[in-house]
Amino acid sequence: MELLNVILVIFLILCAIAVERTKDLLSAVIIFAAYSLVMAVLWLLLRSPDVAMTEAAIGAGVTTIMFIAVISRTRRMEK
Repeated sequence: MELLNVILVIFLILCAIAVERTKDLLSAVIIFAAYSLVMAVLWLLLRSPDVAMTEAAIGAGVTTIMFIAVISRTRRMEK
């Protein structure tokens, strides 16, 4: 269980770095959604299911849909 937590935290750090480095906004949103889902799993492993459900619903669900809607109305690539 401890090894799983370490792997997930390393994945979170890599996702955060990848979101900051990417120039394609849609890719950044997808990576951010993966970050939110892994964060929800971590909350679940920390025995906080209410926070995990909120993170999955708001962080990975609603926020991702809103970001994609905004990107569809603007340019996809950042300068």
